[in-house]
Formats: sequence, structure tokens, C-alpha cells
Amino acid sequence: MAQLDMAADSSARKRPGVRRMKKPLPRIDMTPMVDLGFLLISFFVITTELSRPGGLPLGMPKDSKEHPTELGESYALTVLLTAGKHYYYEGSWNNAFRENSIRETSLTGLRDIITRKQKILDDTLRYREGRKGLMLLIKASPNASYTSVVDLLDEAVISAVEKYALIAISEEEKNWLRQRE
Repeated sequence: MAQLDMAADSSARKRPGVRRMKKPLPRIDMTPMVDLGFLLISFFVITTELSRPGGLPLGMPKDSKEHPTELGESYALTVLLTAGKHYYYEGSWNNAFRENSIRETSLTGLRDIITRKQKILDDTLRYREGRKGLMLLIKASPNASYTSVVDLLDEAVISAVEKYALIAISEEEKNWLRQRE
């Protein structure tokens, strides 16, 4: 019989030391990280768009002494702002002063006054523009607060007043306000 040489085979298999196991390189799945990145980007883009400050379009009359802007008295509603108080009158200052029809009101009362004036303009047939013809004239005295002006502009937007303007207060109106304080 043939002899098997086991020594040759056994020496090839047995090597000195412990054989190390091959470790695979760690593989990191980046899919969740990419998803999170896109979520954060979209969140910040949306919140930036939502928090962008908006402006209120404010139409100012042209400052022309040659051709002043004409306004029908029946469409005019003038609000005088002073420190903590609000006064209003309809039509021209001279007529309102002569008839003693300048009234004090609060900011919440102004909404009712504007709504009443709009209803009158809508119901009366001689006013062809209706409520769209209402012109809210805002006259702030030097000691009026900025907050009261902004609040009045907000009331104009809430009441859907299409025409409003900030104009300079006259000396007669200033004197009248000084007498009231």
C-alpha cells in the first residue's frame, strides 16, 4: 500500500500564531442623514418665506401747490391723532369747526365710524363710487405716537378702505387740539 505523507500536509496547515479573521470595512448608510438634511433645508426655506416682513402700500398725494388734489367733501373722513386721543370729522375742516361736529372717539370706535360712512356711501344713489370713494385722511399731531398711526392704518386695511393718506395737520387743527389738551 501506498503511504500517505501526512507530515507535509500537516505542516502546511499549521502555521505559527493565530490566524486573524478578516473584518469587513464599516459601511455607513447615509440615506437617513441626507433625508434629515433636506428636511432641515425645506424647513428653513419655508420659515424664512413666512417670516419675511411685509409692507403696507401707502398712496401719498403728490406734493403740488399748483394743482392740489380735489376731494369731494361727502367722501372725506378726517382723523386727527394726538397723544392718546382720536378725533374725527366728515367733510371740510371749516364746516366741521363751524357746525361743532368734531368728535372724539377711540380706536375701536373708528372702525364703526368707517363702516357707517361706507354704508351711507353705498346706500345713497348720488355717490357713484359707493364705499370705494371713501377717502380716509389721517392727520397726526407732533405728539401723536407712531403706534396710533400704525393702528389706524391697520383699521383702514381691516375696514377695506381703498383710499387713505397721511397728510400734514394744519395750524388751525393744531390750535384746536391744543385747546382740548
